[in-house]
Parts: sequence; C-alpha cells; structure tokens
Amino acid sequence: MSAIARVMLEMGYKVTGSDVARAELTEKLAAKGASIYIGHEAEHVKGADLVVYSTALSRDNVERKAAEDLNIPILHRAQMLARLMNNGKGVAVAGAHGKTTTSSMIALVMENCKLDPTYIIGGEIVNVGTNAKAGKGDYVVAEADESDGSFLQYHPAVAIVTNIEPDHLENYDGDFGKLKAAYVQFLTQVKPDGQAIVCLDDETIQELLPQFESGTLGKSGLLTYAIDRTDALYTASNLTLGDRKVSFDMSHNGELLGTIRLSVPGRHNVYNAMATIITCLEAGVPFAQIAEAIVEFRGAKRRFQVLGEVNDILVIDDYAHHPTEIQATISAAKATGKRIIAVFQPQRYTRTYFLLEQFSRAFPEADEVIITDIYSPAGEKQIEGVTSQKLVELILKNSNANTSYIPTKEEVQRVLAERIKPGDLVITMGAGDIWKAADGLAKQLRAQYGA
Repeated sequence: MSAIARVMLEMGYKVTGSDVARAELTEKLAAKGASIYIGHEAEHVKGADLVVYSTALSRDNVERKAAEDLNIPILHRAQMLARLMNNGKGVAVAGAHGKTTTSSMIALVMENCKLDPTYIIGGEIVNVGTNAKAGKGDYVVAEADESDGSFLQYHPAVAIVTNIEPDHLENYDGDFGKLKAAYVQFLTQVKPDGQAIVCLDDETIQELLPQFESGTLGKSGLLTYAIDRTDALYTASNLTLGDRKVSFDMSHNGELLGTIRLSVPGRHNVYNAMATIITCLEAGVPFAQIAEAIVEFRGAKRRFQVLGEVNDILVIDDYAHHPTEIQATISAAKATGKRIIAVFQPQRYTRTYFLLEQFSRAFPEADEVIITDIYSPAGEKQIEGVTSQKLVELILKNSNANTSYIPTKEEVQRVLAERIKPGDLVITMGAGDIWKAADGLAKQLRAQYGA
C-alpha cells in the first residue's frame, strides 16, 4: 500500500491514507506530501476520486462503507497495482519465497543500467532507502502475491515464478491443487511475445512444466533456470558461499556467460540473482553491465538485514516465515562461521496448522532455537492445539534438542542480552514484529560497548 501511494504521489496525484499507527513508511509518505490519518474515520474518504484498500481491511471498515455510500470507486490494492502494471511492461515476481528480494534486485539493476523503471515492492531496497519509485521507463516491477489470489489480476510482459509451495492454503480451501492451478493461470496471462521465467529446480514447477509449455507462451516463451538441473536454459555452477557474499558462474545453453558476485549471502540468493539476470538480459542489458550492477545490491529491508555488529556479536533480522525460508536463512548464517541462535516467531494460526510438521524440521543447522508466541493478525481465530509450545515439542523431537519457548519479544531481548557472547550470531525470523527484539538488542549492545 505504501509503495503504491508513493508512486501515485510521484505521478502528481493527491494522496491521503489511514493506518492504525504511525511507522517509518507513513512518515516518509507524509514528507513527500501525503496526508496521513491515524485511525479510521468516515470523513477521511470525502472528496476522494478513488479509494484503494488492502486485504487486511474488513468489508465493514468505516471508510470502505463510507466510500460505498458516497459511490466512490473502490479498488483492492492488487487491482490498483494491476492498472499500473498492465499499462506498461510489467515484470511480475511470484512464488512462495524470494519475491521481495528478486523484485528489489531487478529494480536496482534496471535502475543502475539506466532503464529508469517504476517499481512497487513489499520491502525497502537497502541501497536506495525506499520501496517504490515512479520511473519514466517502460518497465513496471512488482511482486505478484499468490496469498489471496490477487496475482491473477496481472497481465505482465514478464512473469517470474521462483518456487511453488503449499502456503496460504486457507485461501485455497486447504487444497494445494487449487494453488497450483492458480500459478498455471498466472503464467497463461503473460502478454503475447512475453516471457515466463521459472526455476526448474523446484519440484512443483517440474510437475507443472507440461502445463506451462502447453499454454499461450509455448516452449519459446518459457525460460528456465537452475543450479542442480543441467537441462535448464540457464544454469549456475562453481558456487562459492561466503560470509555475507556469494559468487557463481552463469551459463546459457551450456555456454559460459561469466561470473557473478553478490553482496548478499546464501544459495537462495543465487536463484534470486539468476531470475534477475535473465529478466535484464531479456530487456536488452548486456551481461557485463548486469554483473557490474548486481554486486551493488545490498538486500531488502528485513531480508538478512544486519542490525548490529558489536564485540564480535552479529545481530540479523529476516522476514523468513515459512520452513523453506527458515532453512535457507539459517544456512546463509552458518557461512559466517559463528554460533547461530535462531529466534522464530510463528505467524498466523492457519499457517502454523498447515505447516506444523515442516516447521518442526526446519532448525537442524542452528546451535540454539528460541520460539515465541504465535503472531496473529487481528480477527484471526485461534485453532485448538496449535500453539508455540506444541511446535517446541516437535522441534525438540525432529530437528533441534536445544530449543526453548520464550513467549514475548521483550523477554527474548532480555534473555539474549544476558546469554550472548563474542562469536555469536542472533537471527530473528518471522513476518510479525519479532524484528523489534533484534533492533532493541542491537541498540542495547551498542550502548553497552560504546559502538
């Protein structure tokens, strides 16, 4: 929502908006000229030509009802984004994991290579300190959210699918098959002469590949990439995973294009980089320019974000909220050579219910695991038997014997401040507010050691 608001401001529109609390992004919008209201009131929408709302807003919200009463057109966030994307050369990044990092990486590389894209992203790009920009170029880069099916609003020129896993099944009647069908439909909506870029190492993508190839794009419009599968069109080899950096060789049809160096860690970022490189090659950017630009990428906010490095103690925060993401994040942390303390805040009772077993097996590489209470959005009903204590019991059994339950982020910060020592790496993970524990800990360490 904040990203769309910023782009509309930069396009010259008058923008107002309501939120439940002030935050850094709302302050930045206010500084650019938006009128921000804290709290929701009917009069906030008076005089508006268009009202845009997010999935988090219920139908009985007072501002939505007021807009309906005043016959003001109302659009879901995805419908508004679709208007922007479908009118340009849309680059839509979909998948269970990697959407924010990949779309951020594409936006930064295109920006550095003078394509001047418009971009609308779920997390701030660390290099530029924003999550959105209204560019003058042809390309519009954005995440395509499968969680509520809203990605089916888009008809992009380029569609990327990083991976497909069973998440958000509460919006698909608990049926993974319906989620797969949505991805197939998403790729059939690519514009004529467009491209679909998919990761061939993903098992579900392998399963659906015949359906992708028989769609409107055909084989020629389907571009595949992989690390493990040598039959992909683009492949990565000679991976070197270092402390907060990666390098690899990239080939096209078996011919070496060159070496890529990244300033972000982990095998998962090799995949994100490959999708970025293919997108920019298709946009006409030479490989050498892409390689020069991509090394400058420092990540997206809350994606392996270093919050503090004090007295040989490293404090990192990550948005990882799915078992696969947790494993990838901890694996990237291990490359630092430090002792890993992984703090995970589960998000949503529904996700925890559907993925309880997978979560319980996600922590074998951590030296210590802390699980907090489940972070649940307003209005979500608790599911009987789905608790953090139950998750701890299963982790102890299935992946890590050094696991404990600490209910609140405040208690987590206090306990960690007492326990940690030089050589430790603390990484908080989750889609809720657990980042506040890492942020508070980093500030506490700086004050303690005068750093």
